Amino acid sequence: MKYVIIGAGVAGIEAAKTIRKRDGAGEILIVSADTHVHSRCMLHKFIAGERDEQGLDFSEKDFFSKYNVEWKKGVRVEKVCPHTKEIQLDNGEEISYDKLLLAQGADSFIPPVGELRKASNVYGLRNLSDAQAIVKEAETAENVLVIGSGLVGLDAAYGLLERGKKITIVEMVDQILPVQLDAHGAEAYQKLFENAGVRFVLGRKASEAVCEPDGKIHKVTLDNGEELACDLLIVAAGVRPALACLEGSGIDCDRGVTVDASMKTSQEDVYAAGDITGLSGIWPNATDQGHVAGENMCGAAESYTDTYAIKNTINFFGLVTLCVGRIKTEEGDQIQIKEDKTQYKRVILKDGKVEGILLQGDISNSGTWQYLIKNKIDISGINKDIFDINFADFYQVKEDGGYQWR
Repeated sequence: MKYVIIGAGVAGIEAAKTIRKRDGAGEILIVSADTHVHSRCMLHKFIAGERDEQGLDFSEKDFFSKYNVEWKKGVRVEKVCPHTKEIQLDNGEEISYDKLLLAQGADSFIPPVGELRKASNVYGLRNLSDAQAIVKEAETAENVLVIGSGLVGLDAAYGLLERGKKITIVEMVDQILPVQLDAHGAEAYQKLFENAGVRFVLGRKASEAVCEPDGKIHKVTLDNGEELACDLLIVAAGVRPALACLEGSGIDCDRGVTVDASMKTSQEDVYAAGDITGLSGIWPNATDQGHVAGENMCGAAESYTDTYAIKNTINFFGLVTLCVGRIKTEEGDQIQIKEDKTQYKRVILKDGKVEGILLQGDISNSGTWQYLIKNKIDISGINKDIFDINFADFYQVKEDGGYQWR
């Protein structure tokens, strides 16, 4: 049996490991544009100079030899052909497979504003190659403009602060981290970044950017006419699943590659995991998806069910925040808040059930909150401060001394 995996991210690596444990004799090949296994969650540390390429590697020591996995790196897949069970690479090579996993992730999205897509000093931040290019450009750049204040934008700014750059962040809505946090939680991070010298321009968006004769953009005009000088631009305006190689393949796609609970696509013997699926893109979910895909590629019957909630962990300047479930409020929600000098906690309740939790400063007892949200537990009958709830409120001691959930 020949297993081919496109992508050397966490989903692909986990799938390869799972397959090898199931099939000791099968051939496993990973094909990737990446030349280093790396955690994209740590790219800001590379930009800051705190880690080198090897320091970003999350895989086990000697992973490829230990699990007998071949890695063809530095090549891109141009076409996937399920009808012939082949993939075509950009070097002209054709590779056959018995089972195929699509785990090539997602690509940065550069919006069609002015000449952003044309300029040589405009970058996304998705892969190590992006971070390497940013570091090189930063050798001569002083004024950095970041478009987008989500996690990727703040990661880039955080890393470049360590290099002493002057940074401005533009965000089209009126708060930073608009997807991850409420306004109050976001304000705490905004103040920390501002204290470090970062300028924020909120409620504005780029409307024009023109390449100068050197092929670079040196100023961006906002929708209110304000001009921002820049030598280096980082666009953190979202990502798109890497679907280009699937054109004409017959593989169903919507927001990403469509998969069932076994991570199987609409085409026989083709599976998908990680960001390319458009499911939750956080690290633990991608790991689980890769594991489930690997199991099923080997004939097991395992399902991926952890689609219950969005989860984000944020840590800048030592301030840690954990968010699970909904952040945005809806009609009919009940909001409860606890705040002091060391913490900010906010719970969203609906019909007696927890639908979202934000823990900032103190993220202890997070497991209880995840359990409540995932299992849709009705807590309306518990007569105590909601922020004092713990696992003991939901399990009881059995006669044999064991435990069972109430």
